[in-house]
Amino acid sequence: MLSRSAERLYWMARYLERTENTARLISATMHLIYDLPYGVELGWRNLLNICGVEEAFYQRFKNPSEQNTTRFLLADMSNPGSLLASLSFARENIRTSRELMPDEAWQQVNEMYLYANNNLDSLSNRRGRALFLQEIMAGCQRFTGFMAGSMSRSDSARFICIGRNLERADMTSRIMDFGTVLLAENRSTKMREYETILWINVLKSLSAVLMYRKHVRNRIKGEDVLNYLLKNPDFPRAVVHCIEEITHCIKRLPHAVELFPQLEQLEQQVLGIEIKQTTPEQLHQVLDGLQAKFDDLHQQIAAMWFLNNLGEAEAEKN
Repeated sequence: MLSRSAERLYWMARYLERTENTARLISATMHLIYDLPYGVELGWRNLLNICGVEEAFYQRFKNPSEQNTTRFLLADMSNPGSLLASLSFARENIRTSRELMPDEAWQQVNEMYLYANNNLDSLSNRRGRALFLQEIMAGCQRFTGFMAGSMSRSDSARFICIGRNLERADMTSRIMDFGTVLLAENRSTKMREYETILWINVLKSLSAVLMYRKHVRNRIKGEDVLNYLLKNPDFPRAVVHCIEEITHCIKRLPHAVELFPQLEQLEQQVLGIEIKQTTPEQLHQVLDGLQAKFDDLHQQIAAMWFLNNLGEAEAEKN
């Protein structure tokens, strides 16, 4: 297949995964903040930090209030990582790749974009925002399920799978970075009282509560949650599972042998992380390092199969 087509499918999958993850993260944060009493040191600024957009946010706003933060992350087109911008980029990529996918794929993404664009006014109130996020998450899941059941496992599907899992691994590592706040030695007494609720919300943001309980069969503890989200090979949003999915797809693409050692090294690095022996500060550095490795992997994939023709917004973000 053409390099340009492969790149569009790869980015289409990344943008849609980013759309769903942004909706998940904001929805979970909303529930978390509303459940906690006043005085717990968690706020909307943590969300900006997880998404890696603090600097860009403060260029436009002074106060990380609920309204400013959700508007910036959901609807601000000057933020290339916002939900609406991601959905718009995904729509453009699928529009120009329609010959490679079933017609219904384009219809689903187009309808989701039109829904988002036509309902931006609802974001100003909490109930409207919650319904908006639920509809976007359901739309992304419908699309992923439809593609799984209707698209041949060709090279086109493999580039979609690689893009989705690379974006998913990156977001899971960012959500885990939230744990460095929850595990900090200087956290307040009140924070310690509500720790279980906080970790449940971390799992909820990845729809992982039930699977975690079935696997761990123990009360919810920070170390167990982090280990599960890093190393469980069977949970689709765990980092190791995403790396294995990427490896599985890359091994079936032409000229991929150069990437095998890098993928194996990355998986071994994740499996070798000892959460119990790692301080919160060290964990933050480890997760930062992982995100840098994911970016390196993206650069290798782009150099091998694409024309290095990143869109303007993506080039600015990277």
